[in-house]
Amino acid sequence: MSTVGHAVMATLRAYGVDTVFGIPGTHNLELYRPLAELGIRPVTTRHEQGAGYAADGWSQRTGLPGVVVTTSGPGLLNALSAAGTAFAESRPMLLIAPGPERGREFADAGTLHETKDQLGAASAIVERAVRAQSPAEAVEAVHDAFALFATGRPRPVYLELPLDLLAEEAGLTAAALAAREPAARPAIDAGLVTAAAALLREATDPVILAGGGSRGAREELRALAERLGAPVVTTLNAKGVLDERHELSLGANLRLAAARDRARDADVLLVVGSKLGEAELWVDRLEARGRVIRVDVLESQLQRNQAAEIGIVGDARAVLAALVAELGEGEPRDAAAGVAATLERVRAESIELSAENTAIAEAIAAALPADAIVATDSSQIAYWGLVNALRASEPATALYMATYATLGYGLPAALGARIASLERPTFAVVGDGALMFSVQELMTIVEQRLDVTVIVVDNGGYAEIKQNELDAGIAPVGVDLAQPDWARLADAFGGTGRRVADAAGLGEAVDAALAAGGLQLIHIEQSAFDARLGSTDDAGEQA
Repeated sequence: MSTVGHAVMATLRAYGVDTVFGIPGTHNLELYRPLAELGIRPVTTRHEQGAGYAADGWSQRTGLPGVVVTTSGPGLLNALSAAGTAFAESRPMLLIAPGPERGREFADAGTLHETKDQLGAASAIVERAVRAQSPAEAVEAVHDAFALFATGRPRPVYLELPLDLLAEEAGLTAAALAAREPAARPAIDAGLVTAAAALLREATDPVILAGGGSRGAREELRALAERLGAPVVTTLNAKGVLDERHELSLGANLRLAAARDRARDADVLLVVGSKLGEAELWVDRLEARGRVIRVDVLESQLQRNQAAEIGIVGDARAVLAALVAELGEGEPRDAAAGVAATLERVRAESIELSAENTAIAEAIAAALPADAIVATDSSQIAYWGLVNALRASEPATALYMATYATLGYGLPAALGARIASLERPTFAVVGDGALMFSVQELMTIVEQRLDVTVIVVDNGGYAEIKQNELDAGIAPVGVDLAQPDWARLADAFGGTGRRVADAAGLGEAVDAALAAGGLQLIHIEQSAFDARLGSTDDAGEQA
């Protein structure tokens, strides 16, 4: 018998999903039953939040939506922080969970995992929440989710399957479960493209600001930047969309005034796929002084946080290709020297903000292999150092979540990314406080036989919050944290732990970790670490 659970998972497989993340539970067994038959790999994390972040890392590497399968009640609620991250960062995710039987919605009868309004809880977080009432509705909800991911702003979708529906015979044809081609996007307004090209052609100092919506337009973005001789600064979600070693790349440095001002002062600023939010800018608004062109898949974004003279609705790849064609041949401006000077100011500003974190981040960046995938999270080592020091050559190699800014993301995101890209060396670089949020996923890495190296930068607790308290006149409270023996902890999980005290030792430890494989953990005690490099010329040259 082909059940509804089987039909839902078969539909996912038809769209190319071959891995799901979650934890089996009493209520979701019918979603797990068909996985082996369908060739879908189940990854059992040690917490549903970890399942969500692993699914996000996997999604960024594959380009497919991350799929999270939880049980009802607490299982789903545990995963909603990851759904909130996917919503804030505009990433595709599909969460699937069982719900109460049809007609038994919050009967207040004390049934297992009973929740007052599970659907309502998810609805408050995700882009779309659906409670299927029939086999056809369940499968149609999967198709609708993939249509949204393909043609709209990618954000999480929740599908709830009533317990009595899950095991019901689906009675659907193979054609009903087959993947569907997404609807064609609306035609781009050719007149707006012509007007935008005219502004760019006349500009004497154009700048391109690329957000997460540009990640599918790498070649088109590079071609446009080179045609114009326009520097490119990206958000953290678009880090690497233009190779950060390219002479026109200002990196993902919008948070730092030197790069942000470069965009603000352009005579023509082209913003591609970004809402220009405070979390990316570190100021309330950009307040561009020149003429502004914006490109976004949603019309509602075209004037958000920054007024635009020309707003073009459309997929970034198609719009940028149209702009390149409209501009035709021409002599690009020589902006390389200005870019290099701005990057020097960016580094100086990073050192001024946090010399210690910048130095350690540069030591880490220099130690990593050029093709590394690096996941991190809202740790000081990330936002005060690593995201500046790393130079990414392509998108989805520096995994981060600037807007939701959660702790506990980096380790499971690295886990998911490694599953998606077994050929790439994979690292999680996090603070000690952040690692404790998801430390249990070290066991998942071992169980899944993955090669992942964790670099934990230990500053003794929640250092930024401690400084916030001091600045507010509050005696530090709840921020100085007891630490485990990090190296021995990794050993206990079945991996290998190392402690390093200087940049040379870090390079040796990274090399040894890559050679050994499996779970590797490198502990850096920030207060005792000598981050001095033999030469700073290569700092930040890895990504």
